[in-house]
Order: sequence, then structure tokens, then C-alpha cells
Amino acid sequence: MRFAVNDGPGIRSTVFLKGCPLDCWWCHNPESQAPGPELVLNRDRCISCGRCAAVCPRGPGEPCTACGRCVETCPAAAREIAGRLMTAREVLAEAQRDRVFFDQSGGGISFSGGEPLAQPDFLVAMLRLCREAGIATAVDTCGYADQSAILAAAEYADEFLYDIKHLDTETHRQYTGVGNEQILANLVALSSVHDAVTARVPVIPGVNDDSGHIERVAAYLCRNTRIRRVTLLPYHASGESKYLRLGRPYRMAGTRTPSHEHMGKLAGAFAAAGLEPDIGG
Repeated sequence: MRFAVNDGPGIRSTVFLKGCPLDCWWCHNPESQAPGPELVLNRDRCISCGRCAAVCPRGPGEPCTACGRCVETCPAAAREIAGRLMTAREVLAEAQRDRVFFDQSGGGISFSGGEPLAQPDFLVAMLRLCREAGIATAVDTCGYADQSAILAAAEYADEFLYDIKHLDTETHRQYTGVGNEQILANLVALSSVHDAVTARVPVIPGVNDDSGHIERVAAYLCRNTRIRRVTLLPYHASGESKYLRLGRPYRMAGTRTPSHEHMGKLAGAFAAAGLEPDIGG
């Protein structure tokens, strides 16, 4: 993604890495969850011409291999492949096209996903190349990874954007598929060695948006970390259509975006604890 402004300071290019160990109900990048390339179908564009079936190499009942033949033959551009294999230097060369915007705005390259630490060696290689090229970097992470991988990335990343979804591990497991013990332990370890860590809290109505929980998050950060910057991210349903194109159910259907007043109240709880909150897009 070019010209991103929510994944770190300044104007940025965001590199989305495929693969994520979490299965968040509200994920707005579901096409990045699977580790490999994946077929995406826009049914509104399909004209039912049958050309895709004619070129598909699969046998009856065989799963899609995302070979791309149907994409190439579709006259309505109703099909696409999400994800492609690239080397670290190829990714850097692509992002370097926006170098002038990085330099003028104080921006750089952000790594998101999916979960960038699901590809730890590739991520560290990218961070090292960016450091050598003088490009600032940010890593947007859910924190569910081997601690050694996070600390290796911390040697080269300029900034981390670290998600805190819920402090109760069973609630966390219900809505993401994993508990939060490793995530919180990694957060404490990372904040002890890196000065530029921003906590990001996705505000999900009915899941983690009550004042009591937000106050507990603020207290946890103050008690266990050196983190002072917190970004609140209001839930939005912009990713809902992607689930349809991937043939998956959307579990947050009907959920409304939190009001500005409610977001302001939650931000106030962090400010009252001595933290520095802002509300993201």
C-alpha cells in the first residue's frame, strides 16, 4: 500500500506479509491470513462465461492451488490472486519508488500483514536492507511470535506498533483463536529494550470497549512497560466485503463503528493514567 498515514509517522509504504497465527473476528485484511497466495473472487463482476472452469487444472473436489490460470483468462477481471513471492531486494526496490515522499514527510516503510513476524527471517532481512538504505521502518505486530524473533527485529526496526486486543486470556482466545500470555510477555520484553513502541488498541464494540477493561489496559501498560503512546483504533466494517470474495463468513456482521464521543471517553481513560493517547483512522 502506498501513501499510508496510519502505520507510523509521515507518508509511508506499507508492505503486507502473508500469514498470521491469529484469527481475529474483526480482521480487515483476511486475504493476508493464509501464508500462501490465495484466489479472490469478485462475484459482482462475474459474467458467468465459463472460461475459468475451462482452463482450471483441478480435478473434481480438488482444492484451489491459486495457479492463476483463471485470473489470466477472466474477461471481466473478476478474479485475482492475493499474494506473490518476492525477494527482500525486490520488495525494497518497489518501495524505493516512494523514497521522495519518505524523505519529505519523515515517513518510511511499515511492515504489516497478516503478521510480519510470521516470516521472521524475511522481516529481519528487510529491516536490515532498509537500515542500510537509510529508510525508517515500523513493524505492526500482534505480538504472537517467538520472543527471539521479536528481539531480533528490535535490533533493526525504528518503531513498533503493538496490538493489545484483550487482557483476559480466555476472551482473547475466543475472539482471536489464541491466548494472550505470550503476547503480553513479548510486550514487556520488547518495551524493555526498545524506546519506540506504541500500543494499539482496536476498539471492538461488545468485546473490549467497556471503560473497566480500558482502564485495566492503561494500568497494565503503566505497571509493566515503558510505553507511553497509545493509539485507539475504532472498529470499522471496511473488510466485510473481502470475506465474501474469499468465500468466508463475516462474524462481526451488524457491528457498528464506535461513536466519536465513546472513543473520546476511552482516550480520556488513558490520559488520566498519564499515557499519551490518540485516535486512529
